[in-house]
Amino acid sequence: MSNRPLIGCATYRKTVDQVPPIEVYGLMPAYIQAVLAAGGLPVLIPLGLSTENLQALFARLDGVLIPGGGDVEPAQYGGNNDDPTVRDVDGLRDRSELTLIRHALRTDTPLLAICRGLQIFNVALGGSLWEDIHSQMPGAMRHDYLENGRRDLLTHEVSLQPGSLIHNILGADHIPVNSLHHQGIRALAPDLWATATAPDGLIEAVEVAGHPFALGVQWHPENILQAEPRMSCLFEQFVAAADELGRR
Repeated sequence: MSNRPLIGCATYRKTVDQVPPIEVYGLMPAYIQAVLAAGGLPVLIPLGLSTENLQALFARLDGVLIPGGGDVEPAQYGGNNDDPTVRDVDGLRDRSELTLIRHALRTDTPLLAICRGLQIFNVALGGSLWEDIHSQMPGAMRHDYLENGRRDLLTHEVSLQPGSLIHNILGADHIPVNSLHHQGIRALAPDLWATATAPDGLIEAVEVAGHPFALGVQWHPENILQAEPRMSCLFEQFVAAADELGRR
């Protein structure tokens, strides 16, 4: 494919443990591989760009992917910054992703938000989060399976809303997913539609009605493409929507 749609992938920063330590911007390869396999060409968006440069880069993209990672700063949604369960907050990342999400919604650019991505998608539109599902959400089941090292473990099913984009893409009323998060949607943003839920009622997918493709999922589809092959359809439809935008 000579004219693959350009998919801008937000990045995060990590410190490499060496002497002296160095800071890098990056993204787990599973996201990149999933976009490539679906026919897209991933472009990593570095942190620290000015608003002007971020807008200039965004104008060349056909789609935007917001990945998982650390917690959204609670101050962004009126939460408790002193909550001891909150971890790996990066205000620079929050600001970059909030800008990208709002640009994508304003310009009808395809948007796929994954795990933390779904959470900041909700925050960008005025929603709030549980700082910690286990300690705050009444009747919550376990959602944080990070410590077992298995990102491809299918831990529970989600129920999909008939007639929704996610339901149409996956072609099922229920589908098994992995679960690698300790935060989640508390108050849903007014402009979002909850289109999948976990057995305990936690919102697992959201979308914007009327947008060509603005979808967030709480699980990590890029890690379960072998365990649940239907997840490849999610990336394929995202890239197809981006390709259509690029041809306009």
